Amino acid sequence: MNQSQCKDSFQDPAKLKTKKIVFEDIYPAHDSGTLEQLKELSSKRRVIEESINESSFITEAIAREMSGGLTSHCEQDLQKLEQYLPLLVNLVHHVDLVGNNSRMVHCTSDLKIRWSSALSSSFFFNLMGPKFFQIDYLRFELGMILFLYGAMLREWALEVLSTDLVQSATLFRKAAGVYHYLAHEVLSSLQPSLAQERPPEAVSGVSAVMSLICLAEAQAVTVRKAEEKGNTGSLLAKLHYGITQLLDEATGILHSAIKECKDLSVRFVDFISSCKALHELRSYKYFAEGLMIAGQVGVAIGVLRNALINAEKKLPGEDSWRLVFKQEIDDITGLLRKYEHENEFVWHEKIPIDDELPLPQGNKIVSFIPYHPQRWERALVFKI
Repeated sequence: MNQSQCKDSFQDPAKLKTKKIVFEDIYPAHDSGTLEQLKELSSKRRVIEESINESSFITEAIAREMSGGLTSHCEQDLQKLEQYLPLLVNLVHHVDLVGNNSRMVHCTSDLKIRWSSALSSSFFFNLMGPKFFQIDYLRFELGMILFLYGAMLREWALEVLSTDLVQSATLFRKAAGVYHYLAHEVLSSLQPSLAQERPPEAVSGVSAVMSLICLAEAQAVTVRKAEEKGNTGSLLAKLHYGITQLLDEATGILHSAIKECKDLSVRFVDFISSCKALHELRSYKYFAEGLMIAGQVGVAIGVLRNALINAEKKLPGEDSWRLVFKQEIDDITGLLRKYEHENEFVWHEKIPIDDELPLPQGNKIVSFIPYHPQRWERALVFKI
């Protein structure tokens, strides 16, 4: 959908839940400094747990004060994640250094890291509450936290969309960078260790798809800026078709990811296909406008007729998305009537058949902002 609809219709990736972890009860600290750092880790994670589980009793005023004046719930959550991540990365580093020790292996079995999934089919149909996946492996925690971090960056991008297009596009690109890092640096090395059932968020292909979705959304913001500046139909057609190409790439990766993760939300898949179809439709509209300006009236009519025929086959299943799609179809139908009327009374041009029609060219102009993990380099010494 366009970005205003995305805000209302697909905030699912951020709807993760988790169970409590007390790090100092799991890892045997050798000294008081290590113990304090483990307690700090637990404390930083607890505020994240309470926020995403909606179990915090802190008032909005106190939450704003604790965050240094941040009024956005999204920004507050991002701050919590950014305070927790460097400590978690440091713990992962030190556990990896002694990971083969028998006592540390035993500790790992006591981790009980549990997260729900927002992208599994069970997310919407479990009347008893969310299903939790338990994988007792510290990098699973890192992966899920990074997935949540990317989702919250995307949420903030949607939140500021109506007031700051530049900031919104930047945040989408940052989210894309987080998901790219998660897919290629964290989850790719994690896969052999996760033989058991795992949520879609722990599948590298799903994070790669999320990265492409965020890039597509960043380009959609760029298109909006171009539309506001009054750019030509030819440029807008290329930018919209570039979004279609990004989502087409995401669809290809998703087909491979489904082989690893069969419990994937149909709504997630439908969202991608709906966005792809919508931007494809818009690219054809602007492509036809460019053809009209160039005097190719018959070709423009053929392009719009073909676009409408294809669009009718791709109507989204969800009502809110269907309404947006139908509005676009109505706009193009009106434009087609106008062109046909002009051709009937003025131009009298032949309408090419399907095989003779040109296709819009795509232009992908956005790239992700690389994510560089921060690590608070503090010594951790365990009893082993």
